[in-house]
Amino acid sequence: MNSLAPASFGAALQAASDAAGAQHYPQGTLYIVATPIGNLADITLRALHVLQLVDAIACEDTRHTQGLLRAYGIESPSSRLLAVHQHNEAEAAEAVIHRLANGERIAYVSDAGTPGVSDPGARLVAAVREAGHRVLPLPGASSVTTLVGAAGLVSEGEQSSAFVFAGFLPSKAGERDAAVLALADEPRSVVLLEAPHRIEALARSLAALGDRRVTVGRELTKQFEEIATGPAASLPDWFAESRDRTRGEFAMVLHPKPVVTGENAEGERVLRLLLGELPLKSAVRIAAEITGAPRNALYDAGLRMRDEPSD
Repeated sequence: MNSLAPASFGAALQAASDAAGAQHYPQGTLYIVATPIGNLADITLRALHVLQLVDAIACEDTRHTQGLLRAYGIESPSSRLLAVHQHNEAEAAEAVIHRLANGERIAYVSDAGTPGVSDPGARLVAAVREAGHRVLPLPGASSVTTLVGAAGLVSEGEQSSAFVFAGFLPSKAGERDAAVLALADEPRSVVLLEAPHRIEALARSLAALGDRRVTVGRELTKQFEEIATGPAASLPDWFAESRDRTRGEFAMVLHPKPVVTGENAEGERVLRLLLGELPLKSAVRIAAEITGAPRNALYDAGLRMRDEPSD
């Protein structure tokens, strides 16, 4: 164990060695290593072991990665870090492939989360595979799966657990509005990412989706994490309630498009009447028994009704 390791991660480094040290780590392999999206404790033991083991670490930002390594007590000379980012990914891949051909183990990390998911890394992986070298992924933190797991996505039919990753929508207003309108017809859940300086503009575009539910994840895993769900139409007002809500990094999920049928319409009519007298779960159960409408669809409708502004 590195003697310079901070006390908070010293035990983790030893645990990483104990838990993962006996495993096989082939030479001439590119290791794709997921790193935390905010909370430093969200690092895996295998990731800590590999970051100490490899001959070099390819990374999106060498200064950021050096700080991350030091936080874990892993001291590495700057010569061990290789800059591989969106502006040099093709050329840098050649250098990585050369080192892999010489039998070196190379890790790749992005600034946060899982490389290749809206971050650099995909071109590097493709080039390494094309050259005939092995790519070994180490799973870990991802803002995409973190928010999907917390959003409570429920829909009817075979696509109930499916979601689409759309990432960052276009920055130009017209192109972004067009992309949102296209998403309006997508029946599955849709995961979006956005930067703080564009989040209010995205909220205004998404408001066109009306009562379709949206879950916003701000500063996920960090001290000021905030997760909220409501109709798309209310997003601009939600952000306007506090300037703090426009700070940080964002992931968002459009919930599945509600299934609208005559059966559901009657169920929603009955549900609206019952909600005036009963708790949501009881109203949903009774409305489903009376009309035969699916309970999940009625529950989503009930949540939308509950969020509607009162007269």
